Amino acid sequence: MTIFFGSEEWDGPLSLFDMMDVSDPEVLACVDNYHVRLIAPAQMADEEIMKFQSSLREVMLFIKYSKDKENLSMVLAANERRFREVERRAADVIEAITNSGIKYDEEDEVVNVCQAIQEIRMEERKIGEQDGELRKAKEAARNFYNLGVDVEKIAQGVGYAVETVKGWLGLES
Repeated sequence: MTIFFGSEEWDGPLSLFDMMDVSDPEVLACVDNYHVRLIAPAQMADEEIMKFQSSLREVMLFIKYSKDKENLSMVLAANERRFREVERRAADVIEAITNSGIKYDEEDEVVNVCQAIQEIRMEERKIGEQDGELRKAKEAARNFYNLGVDVEKIAQGVGYAVETVKGWLGLES
């Protein structure tokens, strides 16, 4: 049995014959065609994943929807009780496979994945707001510079250091 921990569909061979570059029936008749028993979350229905009776269930669900924030949110909401108490080792697997940014204390035996995802989203939103503010400051600096306003006054107005504003305007000395 093979567990594929990717969020994409498995595209590899599923039998020994698929792995071999042989099509001669006489050769193939001498070889058993072993099949791979594959568990791949992207190719499983949610109902199949829900049959797991361990934290592998939450790991597989999270991996399956890790690239689709909207569906991941719906899965987390629908299975909130389970995702509020994920074993730390399962959370380690989720983080290692999906690189989702889930943060928790190493001493924690269980991890609230729902809360961790909310914290990540709040952090992303904050970074987005900061990026927007920086863009606005750069745009304002360019506009004021084009109007002939002194660089020192522009820096004071946008709340950044003179050298920073000079860098934005390409005036670095």
